[in-house]
Amino acid sequence: MKIAVIGGGSSYTPELLEGLIENSHVLGLEEVWLCDVPEGQEKLQVIEQLANRMVKAADNPFTVNATLERKDAIVGADYVITQIRVGQLEMRRKDEYIPLKYGVIGQETTGPGGFMKALRTIPVILDICKDIEELAPDAWLFNFTNPAGVVTEAVLKYSKVKTVGLCNNPINYYKKFAAHYGVSLEDVSIDFVGINHLNWITDYYIQGESKLHEVLAGKQAAYEAENIPSFDWEPSFLQSLGAIPSGYHKYYYQQDKVLKKQLGEFKENRTRADQVKEIEAELFEKYKDPDLSEKPKELEKRGGAYYSEAAVQLIKSVHLNLKRVHTLNVQNNGAIACLPDNACVEVNCVVENHRVTPLQTDPGKTSPQIRGLLQVVKAYEELTVEAAVKKDKGIAIQALSIHPLVPSYEIAESILNDMLAANKNYVDGF
Repeated sequence: MKIAVIGGGSSYTPELLEGLIENSHVLGLEEVWLCDVPEGQEKLQVIEQLANRMVKAADNPFTVNATLERKDAIVGADYVITQIRVGQLEMRRKDEYIPLKYGVIGQETTGPGGFMKALRTIPVILDICKDIEELAPDAWLFNFTNPAGVVTEAVLKYSKVKTVGLCNNPINYYKKFAAHYGVSLEDVSIDFVGINHLNWITDYYIQGESKLHEVLAGKQAAYEAENIPSFDWEPSFLQSLGAIPSGYHKYYYQQDKVLKKQLGEFKENRTRADQVKEIEAELFEKYKDPDLSEKPKELEKRGGAYYSEAAVQLIKSVHLNLKRVHTLNVQNNGAIACLPDNACVEVNCVVENHRVTPLQTDPGKTSPQIRGLLQVVKAYEELTVEAAVKKDKGIAIQALSIHPLVPSYEIAESILNDMLAANKNYVDGF
């Protein structure tokens, strides 16, 4: 087996390598290729050296190769994992700061920030797909690149590559519930309805028994991600919602609290992007340590806990044809009745070695409380993909204008103009 990691210089890569090392023999893994762009060459070299120390400490179960030549990484690959950040952390900072200048939440996967990240990323991902179609036509593409749902939808609509999108949020819920009830992951079953970073848990079961009422009654906390502001949900709100919202719902349901917090950080020039930059610098200093041969615990601060497990378990399910259920970003095809068939949704799927089949959700679980917000944000995502591919400024303004975090089309247009100017080296033709 050959696995290509596009964005191999990412600080997340040691997490992935840990999982690949643990499962290398059952997978028959022989080669891992780490690929990055020239701007990321220094980080790639650091990751390559750490990767080789990790592999050596595990008795060399596979070889690690690092390259700036993407085609060398992709040719003959069985699996391609994309975890790229076009424009690196400096552009993430602008994605957060520009909306905040207009009193709008700045976040890297939703709202104007996520929108701009998608505009930078989609053309690059589709270019990667052309290489896969040419050099590894039978390969699976597993996309971790945010905004994962939007990027995956672009691939599903505009390429022939077999692809699914992944996120670490679902597996974190499985981990939380398993730990809370003292059971194994196999004893936990969760019903998800939604799209990436806008997903509701409409029920969950422990050893076959529904336990949703315990969260709705406030008897246990819902999972909160490391990188999302934590404001407690009111039990009365959860009860009337009838579902568990993801942490990212705070940007919608608690917009005022999140915005107030962000504006305070904005005034101090210290948003999440600034914090991530510091965490990255600390991590890479640790990665340079010649005595380090394992993933450092500090990596959990980056907010991607268990992403390796999500990726490696999916590879195992495909490669060994285990027919297990995974929560993935896939083409809807009727899984959520109120969304278009060709839209990308995040739902439970049965995974086989030749296909990934979404399981149809119970239409009764897509209540108006869920359907209203879900349809609007999905429409924004559809328009975002269209704007990125066609480089259509009018469609781009329409996408931003209907997003729940943007108060008017005038503000949408102002933010877009500022963002396009700031991203002139990464997007053109609008």
